[in-house]
Amino acid sequence: MKAPIASKKPHSITFHGHTRVDSYYWMRERENPEVIEYLEAENSFLKETLKETEEFQEALFLEMKGRIKEDDQSVPYSKKGYFWYMRYETGGEYPIYCRKKDSLDSPEEIILDVNELGKGKSYFHVAGIAISSDQKTLAFPCDEVGRRIYTIRFKNLETGELIDQSIPDTTGNLVWATDSNILFYAKQDAETLRSNQIFRYRLGESSDSSKLIFEEKDEEFTCHVHKSKSEAYLFIHSESTISSEMRFLKATEPEGNFQVLQERIPYLEYAADHYGDYFWIKTNHEAQNFKVVKAPVSAPQLANWEDFIPHRKEVLVEDFDLFQDFFVSQERSNGLTQIRIQPWDGSEGHALPFEEETYTAWIGNNPEFDTDILRFGYNSLISPASTYDYHMVTRSKTLLKQQEVVGDFEMENYQSARVWAHATDGVMVPISLVYRKDLFKTDGSNPLLLYAYGSYGFSTDAYFSSTRLSLLDRGFVFAIAHIRGGEDLGRHWYEDGKLLQKRNTFTDFIACAEHLIAKQYTSRQHLYAMGGSAGGLLMGAVMNMRPDLFHGIVAAVPFVDVVTTMLDESIPLTTGEFKEWGNPKDKEYYDYMLSYSPYDNIEAKAYPNLLVTSGLHDSQVQYWEPTKWVAKLREMKTDSNLLLLHTNMEAGHGGASGRFNALKELALEYTFLFLLEGILPDSN
Repeated sequence: MKAPIASKKPHSITFHGHTRVDSYYWMRERENPEVIEYLEAENSFLKETLKETEEFQEALFLEMKGRIKEDDQSVPYSKKGYFWYMRYETGGEYPIYCRKKDSLDSPEEIILDVNELGKGKSYFHVAGIAISSDQKTLAFPCDEVGRRIYTIRFKNLETGELIDQSIPDTTGNLVWATDSNILFYAKQDAETLRSNQIFRYRLGESSDSSKLIFEEKDEEFTCHVHKSKSEAYLFIHSESTISSEMRFLKATEPEGNFQVLQERIPYLEYAADHYGDYFWIKTNHEAQNFKVVKAPVSAPQLANWEDFIPHRKEVLVEDFDLFQDFFVSQERSNGLTQIRIQPWDGSEGHALPFEEETYTAWIGNNPEFDTDILRFGYNSLISPASTYDYHMVTRSKTLLKQQEVVGDFEMENYQSARVWAHATDGVMVPISLVYRKDLFKTDGSNPLLLYAYGSYGFSTDAYFSSTRLSLLDRGFVFAIAHIRGGEDLGRHWYEDGKLLQKRNTFTDFIACAEHLIAKQYTSRQHLYAMGGSAGGLLMGAVMNMRPDLFHGIVAAVPFVDVVTTMLDESIPLTTGEFKEWGNPKDKEYYDYMLSYSPYDNIEAKAYPNLLVTSGLHDSQVQYWEPTKWVAKLREMKTDSNLLLLHTNMEAGHGGASGRFNALKELALEYTFLFLLEGILPDSN
């Protein structure tokens, strides 16, 4: 079967006196039958190309699924007289939300069985649950398309019946007021999907009666609503890439007016919680790596902010939690997370000890104030995800649950490590890696998959994955490049990988790849790369810059048509990301973005083997970006390497819904790598 050849319909785009001709611009026409026909032709081509691997893909899917405990349950947590948890049943794709009154020995009450709601639907997602203060009413947002546009539905927990009322076209963000009758929720702009409005709704009334109480009119900002841990205050949080503004209202007075906590100022970011007479605020005010301040509820403006955790140049404050007797902070130092405990009485604090060379730890779900127990999570590249209770007075910890890997997994069979690569400007970039000891070779012949993201200040921590064992057990080394654009080494790490420093993200990744080759973890013939969304942009950029460096690349829902997308303010995410990528209406940013935009820099040359995945209903990276990219690559590339596009016609940015369906897409990606590496379908 020959590869599909897309029709060329030249479309000129002129800006700053510069004209670009886009022959595949027409693919934006979602309702055009020719677009759907082309997507289906690409899917058919992929299916035919990989036809001989279908049995292997199915076996690989079952292998990965087989490691997952099907009848699993989360660790219960206590709140308001109930123990709350989520569980899965064998054969179920979706979670079942449950609670038990007073004791774990009490009868189980099923709050919501998502399997029942999703029955017969090709896509279904519930974005969490929210229970009213009187414990009688459940609100839950659900999406049946994958475009992250949610309908809020309700259930009477006394009768067990679904309430015949709903609120359509929301973001899924919602919170109850104290009275259990009023709900606040967020809506998005119908065209751009920017979360820009907060409504107040009274249970029992039509959704049309919802009252708009706040509208975020600055197109670079989004807004959402939430409640303080104390549940005493409701917050409306407006934020852009570089600025924040919060409003607050007593949760017992939901029909009152929200007050501004601190008005927005460019480059001032903050996020607040409440305890006692103070708001406790994480902020970057005169603190690049953030600090924690307190401000009286009666006068919370910037002039009254008092340092509680001062700024430290080498330590990034990521998060915090409040308890009756303790302040707990989650911090990052030298690329690794730390959890610190500070008693309110002023006595000496301490940090939880972690021993592995590379790992990640985080503050867990701690809804209760009056407790000496901190719940936290921990995992690493070789340690399955674990939930602990830590006694903050006695400093003892109890393992409550460790992710169960079904089968013959033995942690001691695997090795993790942390190495550092020299970037082009001399900066040292950390790499976390893991491999199976008995399959690892020191001669550079190991197949190696290098993963990275590198945008939005999102840190890519070393985490455990049971599905990744299918790579490791076939001799692959898996590595994470902690490149600039993420926040892995602090706020400066992010700021040095955005806007007019964005190319650092790409050159860091290339430096990591070259280091792994130089140290004989792998070679060019066995090196593979993977990234998704903004990480897909990374894949496209490095593929243009160094096509000789990789044998194969997997780009998932890749953001590759940077300039055209950022010039189009009608599509989701554009205006809110001008401070991330730049606004190409400014010629300096236009020229810089054009210098790395993957779509605009395709040339007539040889490229690595490439698998691209996409979702027709993607609200973040529109389906036409990866589609156009593949079409143009087919036209321009001079090699005979594989170029495959798989579009999920029923899903969005996150891929297939359900617990196991997504594994089929992962099995496709892994099969692509195994095929290139010569691990044939009949040799699994």
